[in-house]
Amino acid sequence: MNKKNFAFDKTNFMLLAIGMAVVILGFILMSGGGSSEQNFDPGIFSTMKIKVAPVICFVGFVSIVYAIIRKPKDNYTETD
Repeated sequence: MNKKNFAFDKTNFMLLAIGMAVVILGFILMSGGGSSEQNFDPGIFSTMKIKVAPVICFVGFVSIVYAIIRKPKDNYTETD
């Protein structure tokens, strides 16, 4: 039986999905109530929105890049 070599395997897709979920989580943590001309919300300058959420997004983007670059293992042997 000759198995085709695909660019991605199951592990690549799992890492890609996890990375996308982490990026989405980072963007959700960055979102929130904003300020208007009538009232000022000091929560927009919280540590979560300024420091933690961008780092989470960065980790997610790095894991997505790793999932794309990772080469799947060849699990078949060639027979003549």
